[in-house]
Amino acid sequence: MSELVPDSMTTRGLEAFLHEKIPLTKAMGLHVTESNAKRLVLEAPLDKNVNHLGTAFGGSLHALPTLACYAGLWTLLREAGIDGHVVVKRSAARYRAPVTDTLRAVCARPPAALVKEFIADLRRHKKARMELTAIVEGAGGQPAVEFSGSFVAVV
Repeated sequence: MSELVPDSMTTRGLEAFLHEKIPLTKAMGLHVTESNAKRLVLEAPLDKNVNHLGTAFGGSLHALPTLACYAGLWTLLREAGIDGHVVVKRSAARYRAPVTDTLRAVCARPPAALVKEFIADLRRHKKARMELTAIVEGAGGQPAVEFSGSFVAVV
């Protein structure tokens, strides 16, 4: 486990963990701007994620919400005192509008009852799956990308 784990519950600690373990996040200029009981928010500057049209690159628009969901689930594990791994099993994104400014992915925390069931399954079976969604905000905070994914945690 990373030396950053004890501090990982802060936005700065989580960001450092992501940069250490997933180098793409550093190249994207990813920042954890919010991590609380309601949601996890990641941002990345357009200039590090731009395409030939001057808008956000589609791969970055898929990676950022994937990372938001991944980090959200990883945080849930740490809050439950579980040292496990998170992997993506399936993901899909619907691109609704171009992003012309800072990329901002928002992953809402799952309901407490779902988290409780997930943690119980993980402790019982050493593996559990959770479906998560995130959006990448576009102009006016409207969804520019709608992301859904199936994530698996293993201990």
